[in-house]
This record gives sequence, structure tokens and C-alpha cells, in this order.
Amino acid sequence: MNKKIALIRGDGIGPEIVAQAQKVLDGVAALYGHTFTYDEVDMGGVAIDRWGDPLPAAMLDKCLASDSVLLGAVGGNKWNDVPGNMRPERGLLRLRAGMGVYSNNRPAKIWPQLASASPLKKSIVDKGIDFIIVRELIGGIYFGQHKTEETDGQKTATDVLQYTEAEIERIGRIGFETARKRSGRLCSVEKSNVLDSSRLWKAVMHRLAGEYPDVTLTDMLVDNCAMQIVKDPSQFDVIVTENMFGDILSDEASMITGSIGMIPSSSLGSSTCGLYEPIHGSAPDIAGMDIANPIGTVLSAAMMLRYSFDMPAEANAIENAVSAVLDAGYRTGDIMPSDPEEAAGCQRVGCTRMGDLITGMLRKD
Repeated sequence: MNKKIALIRGDGIGPEIVAQAQKVLDGVAALYGHTFTYDEVDMGGVAIDRWGDPLPAAMLDKCLASDSVLLGAVGGNKWNDVPGNMRPERGLLRLRAGMGVYSNNRPAKIWPQLASASPLKKSIVDKGIDFIIVRELIGGIYFGQHKTEETDGQKTATDVLQYTEAEIERIGRIGFETARKRSGRLCSVEKSNVLDSSRLWKAVMHRLAGEYPDVTLTDMLVDNCAMQIVKDPSQFDVIVTENMFGDILSDEASMITGSIGMIPSSSLGSSTCGLYEPIHGSAPDIAGMDIANPIGTVLSAAMMLRYSFDMPAEANAIENAVSAVLDAGYRTGDIMPSDPEEAAGCQRVGCTRMGDLITGMLRKD
């Protein structure tokens, strides 16, 4: 099978981690007889420096012409003081909107080899952490009107949070369908005790529930959900929520699994062309030092194979290779055990070496 992948290496550690994911993909292609071709795309700070635009139209066109997009990370201190519409992150928002990827899916799963790295108590971790946050991605306050005005010497900033029934319904269906494929439990998270947009969200979700009698729907306020994720994450299977709430909760969920460097994500819309990326940032403080953890990006590539290319065996091969490397005791710095006794059984490796190890562990099912 031939597939074209748009590669956005981006800023900071982005080029380093994408290079390792590309290495693993090439290993999969060789093992299974596929051909992956890559189209280089500039986005973020590197695009600002090169083109004066965080996402030039020609670069968006490359993404739209691909079978899927693999992204490293964008942003960094260098571009902190540029105008809002020229920030690196603005390119990412435009990419999501341009691709029409309205559903961001972030798994929060603890790898058994890294259970001790979780900041939660062992008694909580032992109950299990394995849930998915389905986040609406191209609506809400991030895409609403933003303005800052000055009246009588006083500045006032306004950000508009707006959702239509149709926007809520389409992400709600993703939540129900995802829960249907897992254990049939869906938690809808909102702030209906305060926000009109959340009251509409809740009403639409309850209307949809009638079409999914095999899925148990519960409601939870976002502040309570934030507490429950650290109190008892085992209670969750699938969480569906709006853009800003999902952004915050998914970052919290990633940390209870031990390291933000381990978590992949997929963003999908009405087509199979998706956007795949690790959930961490560009980490400019360690860029170029060959110490970043590439596993989140490698697992994002596995999600791409599974959800966009319909290659479940190939995705399994990557995930099994990651597990085998962890079983063998190899760790990047962020997942190195803090306990000296446990660390004695592990070997610290850099970004490139981790990519080599995972590639070397690839096996057919």
C-alpha cells in the first residue's frame, strides 16, 4: 500500500521526535511491504521565520493533499512577543480548521512498566488507568471572537464561547461511538450550572443518548471531573467535552500516567485524513540535546496507521515494540525511575537511541 504523509517537524524538539517516528514508520513499511512517502511542511515558528506566516496557504494545501499529517510540536520563547495572529500556535488552529478535524482523541493509559512513575498513590494506580478524552477541536472559545478594547483608559478583553447544536451533536456522536467500541460508558463534561453553552451541550447529549441504548451516559461538571481524574481515574472509560475543558483535562490526564512524553493523540473529521501528534509541547529548553522522549510521537504514528490507514496489525507492531523496549528497561530521562533500586534495572537512552531500539523491536504479529 502507498501512502503520502505530510510531516510537520515544527519547532524545539519537534524535528528530533518526528525523525524517530519516521524511522519507525520506515521500519513498518519494510516489514509489511508498504511505501510511505513524505511531504515536508513548514508550520509554527519555523514558518514564521522562513515565510512570515505560521501556516502559509501552500503548506496547508500540502496537508490537504496528503493521506494524513504527522506533527511534532510548534512554538517557543523566540516567538512569545509576536502579534496574536502571528503566533506559532495560530498556525495549528488554522491547520485544524482547514483540515476540518473536529474530534481530538487523547488516550490516558498507564503502561505497566511505568506504573511507579505516576504521581498518584499506588492504591489508585493499581485500580487501573485506561480512558479516552474526546475533545471538540474547532469550536468554542478558542475559535470564537477575540478582542481587546480600550474605553476611558481602561482595557477590556473579550473571548466568545459559542457552540451550535450541530457542532455538539457531531462530537457527541464520536463520544458515543467510541464508548460503544469500549466498555459502553460515556461521561459528558460541561459547566451547565453556569454556562448557557453547557446547558445546550447537556441537552443535546441527552437527546443523542436515546439513539445509543447500549451506552450509559453520565454528566459531570468540569471542576468535579478535574478532581475525580486524580481521585479515581478508573471510573472513566470515555469522556466527551468541549474545546477548552478538553484541553485542560487531557493535559491533567496525561500527567497521571507518568509522563506527558508518552501520550499520543489523533484529530479526525469527516474524512480519513487525520492530524496526529504527541500532546506535549516543543520543549525548547532541551531542543538539540538528543534527550527528548519520542514515544508519544511514535505512538501517534501508530494511531495514524490504525485510524487513517486501516492498518491495525502494523499499529500493533509499533505498540508491541514500544512495550518490548520498556520491558527491556530502556528509558529516556523523563521516564527514568526516581527510586535508585528501580533505576538500577533500567538504562537511560537518548531520543535517537530510543527510536533505533523501537525500530529494532518491530515484529509481525
